[in-house]
Amino acid sequence: MNTTITDVFFDLDHTLWDFDKNSEMAFDRIFKSKFPQIRTEDFILKYAPINQECWKLYQHDKITHQELRYNRLKFSFDALNLEVSDKDINQIAEDYIEFLTDNNYLFDGAIEVLDYLKTKYRLHIITNGFASVQDKKINNASLSGYFATITNSELAGVKKPNSIIFDYAINTAKASKANSIMIGDCLDADVNGALNAGLDAIFFNDKKIEAPQNIKQITHLLELKKYL
Repeated sequence: MNTTITDVFFDLDHTLWDFDKNSEMAFDRIFKSKFPQIRTEDFILKYAPINQECWKLYQHDKITHQELRYNRLKFSFDALNLEVSDKDINQIAEDYIEFLTDNNYLFDGAIEVLDYLKTKYRLHIITNGFASVQDKKINNASLSGYFATITNSELAGVKKPNSIIFDYAINTAKASKANSIMIGDCLDADVNGALNAGLDAIFFNDKKIEAPQNIKQITHLLELKKYL
C-alpha cells in the first residue's frame, strides 16, 4: 500500500450514503400517500436493477438526466404490469427527488471511519449525482464538515468513469494523483475510472460480488483502517 497517500476521495451514493435504504423510504412515502395499490417491496425488487442499468447508461452519456428519471420509473412499472400515466410518473419523479434527502441513513461505520481518516488525510467527494440533490444529502447527513472539496459531474462537465472528472477533482483539491486514492462501490465508474485516470482505488464491495483479485477491496467501511 502507498504510504504517501495524502488525499482520499470517496463516492457518495452506495458508499457512504445508504442510497437503497433512503430511496425505499422515499418511495414508500409516495406510494402510501398517493398510490396505495403499489406495494413498495414489489416495486423495489424491479426498480433496483433497472435503476442501476439506467445509471450505467447515464454515466456513459447514452441517456439524459430527464430520461434517467423517467425511464427508471416507467420500466419498473411496466415490469410490474402496472399502468401509470406519464403525468403520474413525472409527479412521482419530482416527489421522489424532494423526499429522497428527508432520510439520510449512512452505511455502518461511515462516521467512525471518517473520524479516523480526517486526522490523517484530506477527504473529498467525487459523485455523478445531481449537484442540488447531493449537496442536500451531504448537509442533511452532517457530512459536510469532513470534506475539503466536493466534485460532482455537473461541475466537471463529465461523469465517472471519464478521467476528466478525476483530473478536475485532483486539481480542485490541489492534490497529486500519486498521493491520492478513490473509494467507491462501482467497479466501472469508481475503481476502473480512478485507475485509468492514474489514481489508486479501493472497491467497496458490500454486496460481495466477484471482482478481479488484483483490485483492493473491502466489504465493510471500517476495513479501510487496514489500508489507510
